[in-house]
Amino acid sequence: MKRLFFIATILSALFATINSDAQTVSDSTKTVQKKYQAKAPPTQSFGKKAFGKSKKTTLRWLGMAGFLINSRGTTFMVDPLLEGFDMPLLIDFPILAKDVPHLDAVFVTHADNDHFSVPTNVAMSKVTDVYHSTVYVDSLMKNLNLKSVGHDIGETFKVKNISVKLTPADHAYQNAYPGMSTRWFKNEDACGFWFDTPDGTIWATGDSRLIPEHLTMTAPDAILFDFSDSEWHFTFEGAVKIANAYPNTLLLLCHWGSVDSPDFSPFNGDPKKLYDVVVNPERIKVLAPGEPFVLKRFKK
Repeated sequence: MKRLFFIATILSALFATINSDAQTVSDSTKTVQKKYQAKAPPTQSFGKKAFGKSKKTTLRWLGMAGFLINSRGTTFMVDPLLEGFDMPLLIDFPILAKDVPHLDAVFVTHADNDHFSVPTNVAMSKVTDVYHSTVYVDSLMKNLNLKSVGHDIGETFKVKNISVKLTPADHAYQNAYPGMSTRWFKNEDACGFWFDTPDGTIWATGDSRLIPEHLTMTAPDAILFDFSDSEWHFTFEGAVKIANAYPNTLLLLCHWGSVDSPDFSPFNGDPKKLYDVVVNPERIKVLAPGEPFVLKRFKK
């Protein structure tokens, strides 16, 4: 499958890296000082126990944009990437795809390979009951013989004890770069997911520019929070608007500290910049890859 990635942006970033003032070359030693990049805490590996029976809902960041969620024994992943990425990484994966024992479902927000990892999902296909995504991504999954279902934005369905709804996104960046794709992309090709669990609600926003709907949701108990300063994501300012629109919602940080690409904005959020601009900053959760976090409803 052709990788649907930010080719033009990467080329621009590589050029910027070469010319960056933040990189200095010594005339005498010719050594290069690398630009600062925020890195995730050290990985906390986990195994089969994380997929077992439970009386609570536990989330584990997988690095990148991915999460494993075990909600009272119902196990699912959102945008898992556990192998085969085409850029250098700053983290170790907390579990390998071959070591995943079973998933009731995998949810994929869009087709970029840091969210729809073909190697990861193919490797987990024998232990995954069903894959869910948009109608477009479902067509790509079916080409890989994955057991997949495509949904429209706003559609609601259930996976065992979890109610799931697709939320809107604006991430058709491919259309802005002539020659990137022969296909004209639609906003409904990408989505977010809203999970209603027995222990609270979780909003996986997916990659998106800020749209009015993002600021008028019923307040979730937790957001899988992308705060990168990218024009095809919320931007940092837009992410802060979302955070402050839901001032009691937990912010589980993701899409940062995982990829060794200091000049590529979608991967380079810095948690330290959030604390002075987010209302109730104590709700910012900087998780290590693999670290368990127990979901609880906030007091209304």
